[in-house]
Formats: sequence, C-alpha cells, structure tokens
Amino acid sequence: MSKKNITIVLLSAGALCLLGIMILAAKDAGVGKTYTNPVLVETVTIQREKPDNFSGVLGIGDPTVLFHDGTYYLYPTGDNRGYDVYVSTDLVNWRKGLRVFHSAEPGVWAPDVFYNDTDRRFYLYYTVNGRIGVATADRPDTVFTDHGTLMENAIDAHMFVDTDGQYYLYYVQYPGFRIHVQPMASPVRKKGNSFRIIQATDSWEKKHAALTEAPWMLKHRGLYYLLYSASGADSQDYAIGYATAESPVGPFTKYPGNPFIKKGGNIFGPGHCSVTKTGDGQLWMVYHQQKNGTRGWNRIICIDPLRFDDQGVLQGKATRGLPLPVPKVTG
Repeated sequence: MSKKNITIVLLSAGALCLLGIMILAAKDAGVGKTYTNPVLVETVTIQREKPDNFSGVLGIGDPTVLFHDGTYYLYPTGDNRGYDVYVSTDLVNWRKGLRVFHSAEPGVWAPDVFYNDTDRRFYLYYTVNGRIGVATADRPDTVFTDHGTLMENAIDAHMFVDTDGQYYLYYVQYPGFRIHVQPMASPVRKKGNSFRIIQATDSWEKKHAALTEAPWMLKHRGLYYLLYSASGADSQDYAIGYATAESPVGPFTKYPGNPFIKKGGNIFGPGHCSVTKTGDGQLWMVYHQQKNGTRGWNRIICIDPLRFDDQGVLQGKATRGLPLPVPKVTG
C-alpha cells in the first residue's frame, strides 16, 4: 500500500471516530429522542374504611415533584398507608426508591415535599385521614421524621416560598373542598389567619362534585398563578384550571378559558399537577390521568410541557401516546 493510500485510510478512520463521538454526544444530549405518556404506571390494591370507605385497585396519582442536586424526586398517593419516592434524572425514566413515610392510619393522600434553603432541610406535608401534618428529613430519599399535625380538616398541602422569602401554605378545606392559604412564619409555624381564595363556582368545577383541590403556585413576571383541579377526582371530567392574583393571598381571578388542561380524544381526567423546571428553563407539568373513561382510581403518571405566552396566558395540553421531545434536563 502506498503512503498516499495509508494517509487516506488514516484520515477516514479519524473522520469515522469523530463522527462516532458526535453521534454519542448527540445521543447523550437527547437530540432526536422522544417520550410518550404515561411515564410511570403502578397499581396497588387497598382496603380502607376511613375517610371515604374505598376498597379496590388504585393507580398511583397526585404526584408532587422536587428537583434537587440534578435529580428529580416524585412522591405520589400510593397504598393510602404511606408514601414511596420515585427517582429520575430525566423526568421520563423512574426508579422506585424507599418508603419515606408510613402512617398507622388510613387515608394517606396527596403529599407535598419542599426543600428549605434556610436550614437545608426537606419538609413533607402529608395528608392523613383528613388532616395535614409535617415531617422532615435531611435528604429527599430517606425516611422522614413525623412532627405531628399542622392543620385539622384539611388536605392537599402545597408550600410556596415567595421571592421575598415569605412562606405560604396552600391547602384544601376538608370536607368542603375550598382552597385556602395560610401565611407561615416558618415551614412549621403559622403566621396570622388563613384566607379562603378559591371555591367551586363554575360549571366545570361542579360537574360530578362541587370541589376545588390540588393547589400549586407559580409566579411569573410578578403575577401569581394558582393551578388547581376540579370536578370528580375519580372521573374522566377531572381537569386543571388556574387563577391569578397580584398577591399570594389574593384576591384571585379565574382564567376565563378554564379548564385549560382537560379530557379529549384518548385523554381522561387529567389533574392534580405539580410543576418543575428543566435546565433550559422549560416548565413541565407532572400530573395524573385516568387510564380510561370508567369511574374509579385507575391512574397513570404523565408529564407535559407548560409555557407562558407573550400575554402571560398559561398554555399546555395533556397528551397520551404522542411522541414528544424528551425534557432537556441540562441548559
């Protein structure tokens, strides 16, 4: 073989090596990758007398998601006796971790987990048998230590920290299903009186039962966006709306286009969302859908992007089985 041919072969080998590196880099960056909903499916068989006398198969739902140190942690309603944590680095592939909380009582619902920058502690706001309590841990994937009841006759807690460092705990009056907010002096200590801010007034909020629940707060350009779910939580008409205010305690004005996340096609009962952000600044809604149109609790966990348009309107859509670009977890 001539020196010229040897040089060509070497150059070709180098080019192929470079091409391989580029392909691997693109693969690692998620270029061209897609995902489809649902991203997490798990069912449990439960039997309980309190608080609502339900027995049967339940799909995990009511997910709250926390991003910390490059990892996403998801905590759903599970077997109604406690919470398991699910761990992911991409919001799509989830690994089941430890049982982080267990109760001797039934009716363990809809958790919220919050990381407090001030003391570097994790706070789990749990619902047990129609009341809200708080537990703490020094890691998001370990067993939380229970500190007891925080509120009676309440469910669906969500902690929000404003840009000025003030704490606000949103929750649902139970029974009654009206959303309140409690200003907090710390993650575990109340500050003054609570405020009732949202209740069922619109027809979509009362289709199966008059209720508003599952509060989640976002702040965008100085405006407060309270996401919430309404109608029957075990029905295909469960849906998500939002209301806005200039203060975290209101008064709130409901978006006239509610519900903005709703059923349609092969989508049934999308609701009870939490929201997180990826490294590129994209908002992601983590929520559940019903598996089909039958009444019950056969839920599946899904993710879909959210965005604010130029007018500040929150835009999003529930999908199922539709290939979408994977979340870009790094900026």
